[in-house]
Amino acid sequence: MNDQSKTSLTLTILVAALTVLTVAFLSNLWGRTSPVADLPLVPPWVTNTATARTNYADLIRMKADLSDFDCYVCHDQKKPPVLKFDANHNIIVPDEHKDIVMGHGRHNRNNVCYNCHDESNLELVQTRDGRELKLSESTPLCGSCHGPTYRDWEAGVHGRTSGFWDRSGPIDRKPCVSCHDPHSPKFPSREPAPGPHPLRVAGSRPSQERTH
Repeated sequence: MNDQSKTSLTLTILVAALTVLTVAFLSNLWGRTSPVADLPLVPPWVTNTATARTNYADLIRMKADLSDFDCYVCHDQKKPPVLKFDANHNIIVPDEHKDIVMGHGRHNRNNVCYNCHDESNLELVQTRDGRELKLSESTPLCGSCHGPTYRDWEAGVHGRTSGFWDRSGPIDRKPCVSCHDPHSPKFPSREPAPGPHPLRVAGSRPSQERTH
């Protein structure tokens, strides 16, 4: 058999084989695989990278309306506002500040505004050792009472830190008030994120078990 005959025979066999396979596929000879179930999408909050709150420094950078932080539009700059308490020594929040819920500390031990706010300048806050800070620089104020947590925050193991993990470039360490409400800082519980999807239909098993 010469080369031309061998080539013709090979092509004939290939054509015949492809024809048989085509007929087999079209006639569904081996059946069809079951359709893959749609993977459920994760809730949007799982992939949302925004912090729980927008802090004052971010509002400044965003050039947002800061009129709500202008204390002396209503208060007299020459004298501190008078604080009022009920019979159980719970502070009475004025109607003008009804959005504030006081819940900082246990047993109402930190329900006095001037524990943090500077009564002589309401646009500043004051630490336990008497330092005055701007509202946009309030994290050291938190650290003046919450020392261990503040040190964890500085080390990057508490709070929200992004950027270069090995400190080879800039990092962005979010202040306490990006997550915690300073008047009621206990962080509310939240639903845990769903676990990883096994990428197969529930109840099915792999076609081949591997043992080692």
